[in-house]
Amino acid sequence: MNEHSPVREIKGIGEKTEMLFQKMGVYTAGDLLRYYPRTYDIYEAPVPVSELEEGTVAAVEGCVFGSVQVSPNRKLQTVSALIRDLTGTLKVLWFRMPFLRNTLRSGSRIIVRGRVVNKRGGLVMEHPEIFQPVEKYQEKLNTMQPVYPLTAGLSNLTVMKAVREALEHIHLQRETIPESIRQRYHLCEYNYALRGIHFPADKTMYMYARKRLVFEEFLEFLLAIRQMKEEKETSVNGCRMEKKQEVDDFLSQLPFELTNAQKKVWKEIRKDMQGDYTMSRLVQGDVGSGKTIVAVLALLEAACNGYQGAMMAPTEVLARQHYQSVCEMFEKYGIPFRTELLTGSMKAKERREAYERIETGESQIIIGTHALIQEKVNYRNLGLVITDEQHRFGVRQREALAKKGNMPHILVMSATPIPRTLAIIIYGDLDLSVIDELPKDRLPIKNCVVDTGYRETAYRFMKKQVEEGRQCYVICPMVEESEAMEAENVIDYSTMLSERMGPEVTVGYLHGKMKQTQKDEIMEKFAQNQIQILVSTTVVEVGINVPNATVMMVENAERFGLAQLHQLRGRVGRGAFQSYCIFMTASRAKETKKRLDILNHSNDGFYIAGEDLKLRGPGDLFGIRQSGLMEFKLGDIFQDAGILQMAAEAASSEEIREFPVYGRADRDNIHVL
Repeated sequence: MNEHSPVREIKGIGEKTEMLFQKMGVYTAGDLLRYYPRTYDIYEAPVPVSELEEGTVAAVEGCVFGSVQVSPNRKLQTVSALIRDLTGTLKVLWFRMPFLRNTLRSGSRIIVRGRVVNKRGGLVMEHPEIFQPVEKYQEKLNTMQPVYPLTAGLSNLTVMKAVREALEHIHLQRETIPESIRQRYHLCEYNYALRGIHFPADKTMYMYARKRLVFEEFLEFLLAIRQMKEEKETSVNGCRMEKKQEVDDFLSQLPFELTNAQKKVWKEIRKDMQGDYTMSRLVQGDVGSGKTIVAVLALLEAACNGYQGAMMAPTEVLARQHYQSVCEMFEKYGIPFRTELLTGSMKAKERREAYERIETGESQIIIGTHALIQEKVNYRNLGLVITDEQHRFGVRQREALAKKGNMPHILVMSATPIPRTLAIIIYGDLDLSVIDELPKDRLPIKNCVVDTGYRETAYRFMKKQVEEGRQCYVICPMVEESEAMEAENVIDYSTMLSERMGPEVTVGYLHGKMKQTQKDEIMEKFAQNQIQILVSTTVVEVGINVPNATVMMVENAERFGLAQLHQLRGRVGRGAFQSYCIFMTASRAKETKKRLDILNHSNDGFYIAGEDLKLRGPGDLFGIRQSGLMEFKLGDIFQDAGILQMAAEAASSEEIREFPVYGRADRDNIHVL
């Protein structure tokens, strides 16, 4: 068996399991070996009851105290027991395991291991594993059990068995990185790394395996970016645009003045579109810094020069909001150009009519989603392509839109602040512009970092804000056990919150398992204040502008990266009202408080990104991923900033061009930029 063998050839995988693996993008044995664990379950030494913390997984050794109780509720039968050690007593709950009443004897010594939660003011361990006799726990002590991303019907044990089988029988893979580079950066061999990432013998093996695989992931990405940069440097400007007075007149009529940072970036964009080579520029600006108006100026300049301009947004709701905003501005200031909206949910007749107007040039500015790059869309004279929240689009999507014209100018925008040292590396094919100044009329968000004891106060504050006509977000982290439980987590929370808030407050929910049309419908209702409190996972990280939303409460804030928390916070503070962000944490660790205090005392995304980078050194075993920023399988540009810099050096070396990893730098596999 080799890495190209169908996954069905692995012992134990039948037709049904094969289909489940394919649902997760695993078709071959090689795909399976690159289907890395998302985290690890580490069996650490038991801790005293008095040291248990809410929200953590821990083991406790003690004696069963008193009798074991079984609830009469047949739908969800629970078994409860008390475990006592020298420091205190812990309540333990199991679900649908009534037989435990006969196996757990009062006075018997056991070890239980599970998640600790807060219920009615006290700590409870829910559905833990039982180790009896206690010596059984020694077999698992300090081991790292892989935890894989799953889909309904596919268990973690099934994936583990399949990976073990593949590792046992697959032929060894050829090394792709030159020996000299591996020695220079202390990288282990590829086959050792594969075993070490799936089944590490200890933390040291895991660290070496992960470093090697992250390095290779970054290296392939950077080599693809380098190829794109070389192509860009030879691309002559075929859509040369002159500076148009109509754009300056429009700018002078706006009810606000651009910040100095916006003026500087607009000047850079204009210069690019007039220059000898095609523009490829990234505009990086903090949430609320005013990137959109700069994009509108660029679209207007293109239209005034006789070209079409297209702007692609990651969601239909955001595309519709951009479209309505542009239409209103153009109508108000007498701009004669037609703006077209193109999304996947449009009816067939509407789409056909839109295609016709785009092809004939009747529509000069086109705003939409991925629908902009469908085969049936033909542009008459596309001269400018803008992608909003650009890290949500793959390179192929960006290029597909660019190929709709004759080498049009490319402008990409990101609200995720990245320290300049890293931005220069990961955006190597783009010229970088930064809007590092917020409009003067923007009220700074008031922040607070609190423990779970503040929750009732937070609910009362949110209800008061709703009574004053405002709206609120509540963000829940994804449940770790399974992505399938994400929806349940959000739905349960919204049900509980709805009961607490009363019938006069409408509580809605949003999660990643919903269809895009459902997500758009919920966001539209929230935008129109038909929903007052929206309970969501991080899918609202890139969302529409809701100026009426003034409160953002993040549950278990310690589970998120600082850059992501800052992105989430950017959903509020977008209107004239004072806004607030409540970061709630169950962790008492000093490191957590130190991290979150950075957000507590600063609303500057670039400062926060820089501080996050300082805190997230190579000592982090399982750093918090800045999800949504870069879709690497293993790498995280904050946690792995040092490895990224090593890979950048290696990408510039001559010896790398001689090896397979260079030829494998295929932009089709790059899902960022």
